[in-house]
Amino acid sequence: MSRVSVVTGAASGIGQATARVLSERGDRVIGIDLHDAEITADLSTEEGLAAMVEAVTKVSGGIVDGVFAIAGLAQETPPTVAVNFFGMVGTLKGLRPLLAKSSAPRAQGIASLASIMPVDDDLVAAMTAGDRAAAMARAAEIAQPGLSAGGFIYDSTKKAFAQWIRRNAPTPEWAGASIPLNAIAPGVIRTPMTADLLVTPEATDQLLQVAPMPLNGIAPPTAPAQLLAWLGSEANTHLCGQLIFIDGGGEVLQRGDATW
Repeated sequence: MSRVSVVTGAASGIGQATARVLSERGDRVIGIDLHDAEITADLSTEEGLAAMVEAVTKVSGGIVDGVFAIAGLAQETPPTVAVNFFGMVGTLKGLRPLLAKSSAPRAQGIASLASIMPVDDDLVAAMTAGDRAAAMARAAEIAQPGLSAGGFIYDSTKKAFAQWIRRNAPTPEWAGASIPLNAIAPGVIRTPMTADLLVTPEATDQLLQVAPMPLNGIAPPTAPAQLLAWLGSEANTHLCGQLIFIDGGGEVLQRGDATW
């Protein structure tokens, strides 16, 4: 029987590639984005998240088998906090009751190699506490000209989301309900989000100095899409709270065997 999979950010990049891979394997894909999707929704607001959940409930008949929380931003601005953390977490939490009705539910989101980069501890703490107002206020402070060394907002959202996955995956609401909850951590992926960073060979080399990818270099969006598709398949029965780096070796170079 065809699985029903919900994909946010389905209009471009990794989300679009994932929706295509899932469709090709026979899934009924419900795409969500700000435009060019079956459901249009602004996941940066509580109202938008609530409207998305209502729409997905209606078109799915109240049961979904897979949730792929992919929509995100890569800007050093407060909206990145709203989408990358509160939007992703809100999507997963909001659709969890629909997943719980599936015989083989799967949930996955997008972290990043950036999750192991330097972050703003106050911003991470505010997101971890679920304090949207405080997090947005701190992001606004960081975003002021001259205050951010670059990457603190984006990297902080990815660390906070990775920690949310780790802390929630083994709980009764997820593992206890037989819902594997995991995330992938891409390195540099060639998408519209990274296009401005890859406009010249010099710019590309500079980016790869920060996020090295010795294995095959910059990846196409189909690479993380294929991994996400497996995570969302019935074959994935026991991965719990894992952050899987698909980064061409960047995390290995930066952390080595430090995690052990």
